[in-house]
Amino acid sequence: QLQLVESGGGLVQPGGSLRLSCAASGFTLDYYAIGWFRQAPGKEREGVSCISSSGGSTNYADSVKGRFTISRDNAKNTVYLQMNSLKPEDTGVYYCAAEWREMGCPSLDGEYVYWGQGTQVTVSS
Repeated sequence: QLQLVESGGGLVQPGGSLRLSCAASGFTLDYYAIGWFRQAPGKEREGVSCISSSGGSTNYADSVKGRFTISRDNAKNTVYLQMNSLKPEDTGVYYCAAEWREMGCPSLDGEYVYWGQGTQVTVSS
């Protein structure tokens, strides 16, 4: 069974940090681009960041540039999202998604086939 599992969410104060993980089981992520998305209450899901299968190409939403870093460890079949200088507006459920792609990474959620169940991130004092 192909599965993505996110972890690492939680409650953090503004200015704090969290590292999210996206672990795959049932398939290898070597040939998959990975995207991170988030959805805040009452809002549409939005793209946060994505990384190509090789890790050589990354993209970030303007709202997280300079604060978030996406990376991957194909040996561990895991992708990470390091989130620093967190703000209350970063609150939401964070999802990772996978799409088979040789180059680049899709920015639109509709292009991703496999999705995790999400992990809650709450930034609040």
